[in-house]
Amino acid sequence: MQQTINSHVQTGPLPARRSRRFKPGSFFTYLILSVWALTTIYPMFWIINNSFKLSNDVMNHSFTLALDPVMTNYTAAFDKINVGKSYMNSIIMSGSTVLLVLFLGGLAAYVLARFPFKGKRLIFSVLYASLLIPAFATVVPVYELLIKWKLVNTYLGLILPQTAGNLTFAILVMAGYMATIPKELEEAAFMDGCNRWTMFIRMFLPMSKPAFASTSIFVFLWSYNDLFSALIFVNKDTVRPIVSLLNEISSQYGTDFGLMATAVALTVIPVLIVYLFISRFIEKGLTEGAIKG
Repeated sequence: MQQTINSHVQTGPLPARRSRRFKPGSFFTYLILSVWALTTIYPMFWIINNSFKLSNDVMNHSFTLALDPVMTNYTAAFDKINVGKSYMNSIIMSGSTVLLVLFLGGLAAYVLARFPFKGKRLIFSVLYASLLIPAFATVVPVYELLIKWKLVNTYLGLILPQTAGNLTFAILVMAGYMATIPKELEEAAFMDGCNRWTMFIRMFLPMSKPAFASTSIFVFLWSYNDLFSALIFVNKDTVRPIVSLLNEISSQYGTDFGLMATAVALTVIPVLIVYLFISRFIEKGLTEGAIKG
């Protein structure tokens, strides 16, 4: 009798599975995202594909696959226009800018997020208002300061202006993220004997990795692609970044489209490498950092 009951229970009707309903809104959402992805990915593919072609092939067969790739463009990029030196200049300048922005911005964000003091709201208002000031409005006074300090055509001549220009964004993003860290953790750290500096290094810095990562990628992109500042503050070959080199290629080697495509492809590679390493932190840092401010 017991076996009959058990067999009846085991062979009883299974619960009906929920059928996924087709939603037209989701279809159009994925369609728009797919089209947008194609418009972003295809130009990059087109550039890399044409970098393995000769200039005549780029002109006559621009949209065909490079089935017989040639490496002469990449050889000429390093031998003829010295891309390696410009690469090193860009990495030094952009990397130093990121480190300075993260260090100074992180300390300022920690103070604004966790220290109660008068004038705090005013400081936030000034920071938000400073985002409305265009960079072109500060070129003349910044250039005069660099001339007075003898920093024109030096690494610091581009690092310092880019650091100052990106600090506001970094402070606001990191302060918003640090404000979401529970107060109880800070009180527990005080009870364990941590001072403010130890607390920042051992607690706030590790917990704010998403905010630091998202800030670093944006600061790196903005400083790496800053052609306007590079043309004004560092216009010598010895300190010329790679974006400035691209401008020279387009003027001196305008007919060599294969070489131009190669230079553009080489310019994008460092950005892709940096993004792949810290991409998992970016979305979390931007979304959670926007909760409070």
